[in-house]
Amino acid sequence: MARILVALMIGLMLFFGALIIIIGGYQYNYSGRIYPGVNIAGVDVSGQTPEEAALNLLQKLDYSQRGRIVLQDGSQIWTVTPGELGLVLDPVNTVEKAYMVGRSGNVLDQISAQIGDLTQGTSVSPVVVLDQRAAQQYLVNLATQIDKPMVEASLELAGTDVVVKPGQVGRTLDVNASLALVTAQLQKLQDGIIPLVIHESAPVILDASKQAEVARNILNQPLVLSLPSDVTQDAGPWTYTPEALVNMLTIQRVQNNSNAEYQVALDTSALRADLEQLAPTLQRSPKNARFTFNDDTRQLDLIEPAVIGRALDVDATLQKISEDLIAGNHNIALTFDIQKPDVTDSATAEQLGITELIHSETSYFYGSSASRVQNISTAAAQFHGLLVAPGETFSMANALGDITLDNGYAEALIILGGHTIKGVGGGVCQVSTTLFRTAFFSGFPIVERHAHAYRVSYYEKVAGNRIDPNLAGLDATVFVPVVDFKFTNDTPYWLLMETYVNPSTSSITWKFYSTSDGRQVQWDTTGPINQIDPPDPVYKENPDLAAGEVNQVDWAAQGAEVMVHRTVTRDGNTYFSDSFHTVDEPWAAVYEYGPGTEGMPPDKNNNN
Repeated sequence: MARILVALMIGLMLFFGALIIIIGGYQYNYSGRIYPGVNIAGVDVSGQTPEEAALNLLQKLDYSQRGRIVLQDGSQIWTVTPGELGLVLDPVNTVEKAYMVGRSGNVLDQISAQIGDLTQGTSVSPVVVLDQRAAQQYLVNLATQIDKPMVEASLELAGTDVVVKPGQVGRTLDVNASLALVTAQLQKLQDGIIPLVIHESAPVILDASKQAEVARNILNQPLVLSLPSDVTQDAGPWTYTPEALVNMLTIQRVQNNSNAEYQVALDTSALRADLEQLAPTLQRSPKNARFTFNDDTRQLDLIEPAVIGRALDVDATLQKISEDLIAGNHNIALTFDIQKPDVTDSATAEQLGITELIHSETSYFYGSSASRVQNISTAAAQFHGLLVAPGETFSMANALGDITLDNGYAEALIILGGHTIKGVGGGVCQVSTTLFRTAFFSGFPIVERHAHAYRVSYYEKVAGNRIDPNLAGLDATVFVPVVDFKFTNDTPYWLLMETYVNPSTSSITWKFYSTSDGRQVQWDTTGPINQIDPPDPVYKENPDLAAGEVNQVDWAAQGAEVMVHRTVTRDGNTYFSDSFHTVDEPWAAVYEYGPGTEGMPPDKNNNN
């Protein structure tokens, strides 16, 4: 047994001795050289001296020149070598790392590492030096290509041209953040794609092209305003050129919370002034249709169509112009408030309650001049076929309108300011007097009536050119717009008036058609009382007359007072009663004579 133990001890001693000799020989053999199985980034440096390994690395590890780093900004790329980004191989320290493999630690650690190198191999990472200043400078230079300032879109007018500039998104390369990504990739010693870190700043308004198109559409042709197709085309059109429109165009930047936009609009102040000035000329009052009563058929015959009333709605028109122009419509109809008359062309006698002639009155104007007859005919025509609504107080002055030469009137004698003078419309009072008598004898309430300043023979004449004093006090004068004649249709029926002037008989007849409610008229008059003789004649020199020429321009009239009383009954009861008091001034005859006329003025004792 002892012998066996001794043999084992000797065997172990021989084994370890041999092992020590082998290990020692192995280390001796690789003294100053890199142990087998060691590579640097795939380059085998086994058994090489540090100098040989360094030379070998420089020849085979050329990543700094061979490698490719791709920097990316969207579709844009820049390819750069690691060397350009400051990456440099450190061969001395790299080889030192490889050489120290299996030579670090205690003996057992060294032997274990050497065995591992031999059996499994060991890869050593190369030592590289990264100069971040080079990479940073490269990125700074790259920023000059990438960086863009943020620009807001702009919209302006240059005459009638619309100038629009698009906005631009601001872009800034984040050098520090991008440098961190580059450094991380270079340290891997691998090719790669690095997305650059870009910060963008969008403008509040990037694109103004839509509003620019709106402005161009407004200015590309004239604005034409016209009457709508459903009204009488009696005015217009009115045209605004693009040069005029551009002065009305406004471009405003409108902020809505964090968003903003340009807004093209129309400054309608100038248009408003134009429309407000135009409005009165376009206004039409509604007018009832005019008829005559056919005594045979007892129906209405249309003689003048109704007029649809209209009033320009300035606000609605301006809104329509603004909306339509922005939508590209340049032919725009004005907007009106339409007012239909109470009586249209289709009205019937039954609908209006017009069934019969309730009264007719005739007055005479024998001896009237042609101009006076013309004025009577012109004024009377204003009332022919006119309707008075139930309950309406009729104003003669309103229906008569302006008494001017342009409206068909002529100059004739009128009473004005206490004198009989020549003026436009002389003779109209023949019409007002006839209307007064027709309303009087029809039993309608008289609201306003004014007598003449003195007795006028025309208003006391009857057929045959005779004077009836009982007609004194039944005259009425009208002087538009100060002096009016008014009466009220106090029945539930419409009243139709017809007027007929007959120059051959020197007469004017006024007819009232309606439906009688049974009223009757009783009246009485004092006739002219408290009469006063006229003053002495008055003589005036007129330089427009020739010597020896004498003209009478006013006629003497007695002063007098008349009281007319009327009682209107219905169903045997008094409906109402009224009185009309007239005071006529005594009136002197007036003569005019030419300068140098003998015996003028005549001696008072010889006056005729």
